[in-house]
Amino acid sequence: MVQDGRVPAGDVSRRVGVEVIEARGVDSKLLVEKLIDAAGAEFTTYYYYTILRMYLAGHEDYKEICEDARLEDRAHFELITPRIYELGGSLPFDIRTFADRAGCPDAYLPNTNNGKLTIKPGEAVEVKPAQILEVLLEAERCAIRTWSEICDLTFGKDPRTYDLAARILNEEVEHEAWFIELLSKERDGVVRPSGHFRRGEPGEAPYSKNRGFYNP
Repeated sequence: MVQDGRVPAGDVSRRVGVEVIEARGVDSKLLVEKLIDAAGAEFTTYYYYTILRMYLAGHEDYKEICEDARLEDRAHFELITPRIYELGGSLPFDIRTFADRAGCPDAYLPNTNNGKLTIKPGEAVEVKPAQILEVLLEAERCAIRTWSEICDLTFGKDPRTYDLAARILNEEVEHEAWFIELLSKERDGVVRPSGHFRRGEPGEAPYSKNRGFYNP
């Protein structure tokens, strides 16, 4: 029997961590769905950035910054996933379902017919660095919108989710600034500094902490 909104001792069917945020006005089920969509976007972005980075051959400065963003997006997936389970949710058991509900569009390599192009060994894909940088930039902008929405939903109501989302958002804002700087110089010949400085090591993720994932 529940009295005064308290979960009885030993009851594992309910979560006080969910009840307290619902009492503050959070729709926990909606939040879980948005977190799953956001986690899906981070996971698929990590995958697509792996391919985009490969095709920045000969532009090692661009490739290094893309690698920072790629590994940090993986850190974002790792950071937010436990929160989904803490709120009583679960990732989809099928990776295809997970990818299909990602909250941001797939970051396809340009000139591959939305990823459907099949190439044979030795064949090349004609793609310019500026085209890749445009894809990277728009992916980061979608991430900023996604995590800003989650911050708005949880601010003052769910401190834990807000903290995690804000830490991710901090890095996504940095990523957008990096790719604005690079694309502006590469495509337009205009300098728009981002304030970027080299991470201590690739994918360090100063806000979401990713050091253990780096595998050169």
